[in-house]
Amino acid sequence: MESSAESAPIISSRLDSDLIRRTLRVMILSRTLETKLSSLYKAGKIVGGVYLGTGQEAFSASLGCCLDQEKDIFAPLIRDQAGRTGFGEPLIEATRTYLGSALGPMRGRDGNIHRGRPSERRPAMISHLGTSVSVVAGMLMARRMKGELAEVVGATCVGDGATSTGAFHEGLNLAAVEKLPIVVLVADNQFAYSTPRERQFACENLVDRARGYGVTGREVDATNLFECLAVVHEAVKAARAGEGPQMVVGKLLRLCGHGEHDDASYVAPELKDSKLGRDCLEIGIQQVVDEGLATSDEVDLWKSEAAEEVQEAVANAQTDPAPDPYQDDWQAFSSKGINS
Repeated sequence: MESSAESAPIISSRLDSDLIRRTLRVMILSRTLETKLSSLYKAGKIVGGVYLGTGQEAFSASLGCCLDQEKDIFAPLIRDQAGRTGFGEPLIEATRTYLGSALGPMRGRDGNIHRGRPSERRPAMISHLGTSVSVVAGMLMARRMKGELAEVVGATCVGDGATSTGAFHEGLNLAAVEKLPIVVLVADNQFAYSTPRERQFACENLVDRARGYGVTGREVDATNLFECLAVVHEAVKAARAGEGPQMVVGKLLRLCGHGEHDDASYVAPELKDSKLGRDCLEIGIQQVVDEGLATSDEVDLWKSEAAEEVQEAVANAQTDPAPDPYQDDWQAFSSKGINS
């Protein structure tokens, strides 16, 4: 098991400054988008659930930004808007899906978060959350069989609850046996919906499970942007170098309910006030400014630009056509798109 407890200056010195700045901008853009989505949901403009990644942006964005958009595979989950954005998903795809546009990636016929572009190595999200490990492992196996696996990394992010599922076990076990280049981020946000971690598993720490699978386990304070980037970057690098599966456990707390329909009343006040309850975005901004990687004025500009981008994406999606049941072929993905 490896962990990161170094000071911010030491960590930041190992990281590319452009990567740090880009990851923070992705976090700001993701938070801005999801704040807007929350408002649209409460105004009755969005049908279905809205699940926010508030408090998880540093962990998720670090993964998306450390992957290679041209060749890697990323299977995002419900709190991975930051990871999706970091991996190159355009904002318009998110707003079109949430607002039911026929021009969106799912053509207005699936849940808000179940969007993807398989032909661009972004499989559609599956609500049975542990399943994404199996999906990514299968995609990597297929590439190996076709002789196309060289330097490709597959990645996904699951929650602590997903580690209790059979699909998670089977997928990670397969990946370990086959030494697949997969990175699995486990967001240990203390609850599987409202079930506390002590009612989910008996081990003291989820990173201990990595040893049982024969994979490398790492642990990180997921409220700390620099730590997240350093540890995730090393995990992706190790997987790409042929060192087999990498599991990274991030300790954090959802800073919202399971979904916008949930008030999170089951979360104890002392947990909210603990180190786990810190806002990774606030910490990330402070780290970047303190290290001289950006000024406060630059950060304010990034926030302003993010607000403009989000507003434009929402405005465009709201003018899109809705699905037409009389003209629709009811096929979200063409067979060509799936096989390409």
